Amino acid sequence: MGDIKQVIVVRTDLDMGKGKIAAQVGHACVLGAEHVRKSHPEWYEQWWSGQEKVVVRVSGINALDEIKRHAIDLNLPWSEVTDAGHTQIAPGTTTCISIGPAPENLVDKITGDLKLL
Repeated sequence: MGDIKQVIVVRTDLDMGKGKIAAQVGHACVLGAEHVRKSHPEWYEQWWSGQEKVVVRVSGINALDEIKRHAIDLNLPWSEVTDAGHTQIAPGTTTCISIGPAPENLVDKITGDLKLL
């Protein structure tokens, strides 16, 4: 099956502080892993031993939605983080998404050209 990894895609247009980004990425990691644990347990079990994660960036919601559409087209698990609005971001704002954990070759088809955060 190959390696399994999780990629978190973060919006940079929201001007989130470093701590806020870290919290949102943490939410995405947990949501994505829990989703895959239920939907693709074999991927989850393989990923669990190393838990490879990569965090990349996109310029805004349109780019994030395009990544999400590609994940749907490839039948890859994805999870979306929307902010509660208690600090820096308006309530309901989508801040990032998780793709996977899923086979690296499939995830890279979607996120391989994105720049690291």
